[in-house]
Amino acid sequence: MPVKAFADAKARLGPVLSPTEREALARWTAERVLAAAGELPVFVACDSESVADWATAHAATVLWHPGVGLNAAVNYSVADLRSRGIDHVVVAHGDLPRATNLVDVISPGTLTLVPDARDDGTNVAALPTAFNFEFEYGARSFQRHLARAVAAGLPVGIRRDALLALDIDTPSDLMHPLVQEVLPSWLPTTRVNLTHRLR
Repeated sequence: MPVKAFADAKARLGPVLSPTEREALARWTAERVLAAAGELPVFVACDSESVADWATAHAATVLWHPGVGLNAAVNYSVADLRSRGIDHVVVAHGDLPRATNLVDVISPGTLTLVPDARDDGTNVAALPTAFNFEFEYGARSFQRHLARAVAAGLPVGIRRDALLALDIDTPSDLMHPLVQEVLPSWLPTTRVNLTHRLR
């Protein structure tokens, strides 16, 4: 689970949430993703001491990758877990408000990709650590990951999941009905408040 420094997260929500609210939201979504792992061991890739402290407090193992960026942090983490004898990993981003049952994404011997609601990003991926596969996040990462897997001849499956497809990047993501259902009451994110702030 790659987690960005909470204080730096969700800058694109600036028009509707204060820095304190954005930090609190980032923590809240990360905790929901962590809970969705269920009985799976959880590893948090980060370069923030506050995130490392948070991960440790939630019984997760910290994979420390300072200053390397998201892609390298994920790729280094998969290699690290392979060296520890772990044969399959689930990579889930920390901004999924409706994350649930991440174990269901695992398909033995297969790279499973869960795209976001726009078929743009890759919200969740699961793969054997033995696969020769490098992650490359950013715009259109889902298409890149799919193309890379096909070119490498890897068994690949696409899992379309209405809940795992939801992430929170922009103010409009906060307006999605399935997101509105679970947002914490301490956020000023009712439809009325958001509509007012977006004017």
